[in-house]
Amino acid sequence: MIRTQIYLTDRQRSELAAISKTFGKNQSELIREAIDSLIAKTGQSRREIVLREAAGIWKERSDLPDFKAIRAEWDRD
Repeated sequence: MIRTQIYLTDRQRSELAAISKTFGKNQSELIREAIDSLIAKTGQSRREIVLREAAGIWKERSDLPDFKAIRAEWDRD
C-alpha cells in the first residue's frame, strides 16, 4: 500500500470516526472501501461511454472485406 495524506473537514472527520466505531473498522479501511466503491461506479460509467463512442465507427468504411460472405464460408452446411 502507498501512504497518502488527505484533508477532511471537521464534519467529515467526526462522521468518519463515528462510522469507524459503529462498524469496528479503522478510518483508513473505510476510506479505502469508499474509494473502491467510487472507482467501481465511475469505472462502469466510463466503460459504457467508451463503448457508446465506439459503436458504429466502422459502418461508413468501404475498405473492409464483406464479413458476412467470409462468415458464410465458415458456416457448416
